[in-house]
Amino acid sequence: MTGTAIAANPLLQGKGLPPFDQMQPEHVVPAMTQLLQELEQALNELETQVTPTWDGLVEPLEHLGERLRWSWGVVGHLMGVKNSPELRQAYEAVQPQVVEFSNRLSQSRPLYEAFKAMAASDQWAQFQPAQQRIIETAILDAELSGVGLTGEAKERFNAIQLELANLSTTFSNHVLDATNAFSLTLTETAEVEGLPPSLLSFAAQSAREAGHEDATTESGPWRITLDFPSFGPFLQHSRRRDLREKVYRAYISRASAGEYDNTPLIERILALRQEEAQLLGYDSYAEVSLAAKMAPSVDAVEKLMEDLRQASYDAAVQDLDTLKAFAASKGAPEATDLKHWDISFWAERQREEKFTLTDEQLRPYFPLPQVLEGLFTLVHRLFGVTVTAADGAAPVWHPDVRYFQIADERDTVIAHFYLDPYSRPAEKRGGAWMDECLGRGQWHQPDGSTKIQLPVAYLVCNQTPPVEGKPSLMTFREVETLFHEFGHGLHHMLTQVDFAGAAGINNVEWDAVELPSQFMENWCYDHATLMGMARHYETGEPLPEEYYERLVAARTYMSGTATLRQLHFSWVDLELHDRYGSDGDETISQVRHRLAKTTTVLPPLPEDAFLCSFGHIFAGGYAAGYYSYKWAEVLSADAFAAFEEAGLEDEAAIATTGRRFRETVLALGGSQPPMEIFKAFRGREPSTEALLRHSGLVAA
Repeated sequence: MTGTAIAANPLLQGKGLPPFDQMQPEHVVPAMTQLLQELEQALNELETQVTPTWDGLVEPLEHLGERLRWSWGVVGHLMGVKNSPELRQAYEAVQPQVVEFSNRLSQSRPLYEAFKAMAASDQWAQFQPAQQRIIETAILDAELSGVGLTGEAKERFNAIQLELANLSTTFSNHVLDATNAFSLTLTETAEVEGLPPSLLSFAAQSAREAGHEDATTESGPWRITLDFPSFGPFLQHSRRRDLREKVYRAYISRASAGEYDNTPLIERILALRQEEAQLLGYDSYAEVSLAAKMAPSVDAVEKLMEDLRQASYDAAVQDLDTLKAFAASKGAPEATDLKHWDISFWAERQREEKFTLTDEQLRPYFPLPQVLEGLFTLVHRLFGVTVTAADGAAPVWHPDVRYFQIADERDTVIAHFYLDPYSRPAEKRGGAWMDECLGRGQWHQPDGSTKIQLPVAYLVCNQTPPVEGKPSLMTFREVETLFHEFGHGLHHMLTQVDFAGAAGINNVEWDAVELPSQFMENWCYDHATLMGMARHYETGEPLPEEYYERLVAARTYMSGTATLRQLHFSWVDLELHDRYGSDGDETISQVRHRLAKTTTVLPPLPEDAFLCSFGHIFAGGYAAGYYSYKWAEVLSADAFAAFEEAGLEDEAAIATTGRRFRETVLALGGSQPPMEIFKAFRGREPSTEALLRHSGLVAA
């Protein structure tokens, strides 16, 4: 690429909204190569001139980190939402240099010593709490990044970091490729018996995209995939037990054999993490992980999980017994020996009969535009902010992506976000997430003035897309997912901290970061919120009151099973990162099956390779931290209980409590320890009572 072309490279813009309409995979290598050279030079200059002051250390370091985060963050975002062979190749070509520079930055001895000098200086008392937290975190991060290592130990640590980054990327690509590699094309009406019209439409559309141009909802062919909007409803509704088994077995064995086999990658990741922990002076990677989290120790995490396990295990046993009895009452030959591919099917049949409510009955009441309207109305009620569409004000990476702005009570714009709602299995990874596009922060300008950069979030979901002229009609679970991710977005966007290192979700302990997201899910069951957004997309009729009552009644349906499932994943994660490999006798699969004896009621199949697609811990940030969902759920349920106590029907009380939540949990970000922020909102430490009550595991 010529000098002129490099100057025009959109990935080198370095600030403001990314010009997604101009970005191509061929921009990645030249942009990152040039940027890393410039950052290396800037780091050298900073190290030689550093002074242990805010202006002399923290601000120039944040500026340097922001330049890297902006460009590499855009590339990482596109890997998640617009994956392609060309982008992968470019990403993998420059990832080693990015990791190398990140190690060099985090292990800088001059910067580390300067931070320690700040912490020990007379000026410490003059720093605001947010500044003190940023300095303390910088010291801990440097120590956990190997700043104290020298010689061979340092070289080995850095080699481990590089290999782990490569393994994580490969793991994620394998899951995407293995998910896309399987499909089941059905051509006979007998093969789609029981499937709801929404899935038939989606499956016909999928078949057309795969080359069956004449596929129709009525006569097929219909294509079923392992992408969740296809896989989930198929297991719930297909009356063909043999086909459910086929699809289920394909799902649980993803990325566990052949060219996409993640098994050796997992073994290698775990071995490298353990070696990294020992180089840092810890006994296990779980200890490294918890060093920067809210939970004080592995023992404390296991105590909470055991308390929740005891509260949910017998309920889960009862769930399965009840399900078997129900299947038997319907004359099902498999009733006495329900298999994994039967559970969703019979659970859905029992739920339909018990609550006379189905996903298909609810879907027409939850078109995406209305759900968004309801969500935005809620955040206005609670937090006094106004969300409006700003489509066209920012370039997007796909035509389906929306852009919005958030304004405060004075009508001042304080944040923006992108929303990428629909499943695109060919290029977009599964799941749902919030990520930072731009973070809030005060930045010095060339003319000497300062400017506040407003936060911008990415909100990404994988819900059912519009099909055959209908809007995206959401399942209730998809509604909850959208509210969840928007909670993360609010945490990022409503921050009032001007120090970039502690604004929004920055510097928030990982096991507290799910508090706002899980808190928002509770509002999906609030009468005013739900009835305000649930209207039939064709007739405009509101959701019938009896549907609402059944929905609330169904909230705790099989919640023992759901709780135990999360605990199972959390325990496997913790065990693999705390004790695995110490005796060398067990495989990862054997560890999981041993733990399954006390954390599942229906043990996994012998060939269940779920770990091979467990991206949260092997390609995401949840290693030795999956328990965070449960840890934070205690906080979020207790936070919502404050609104229940104030009175959900009392608009003035809701607004007052909502403003307090905004001014503490959402506004303070990472500027104070999360327990202090929680206590500032709630007036006390958290209790598990609300979580158990909401889950139906103790009497209200």
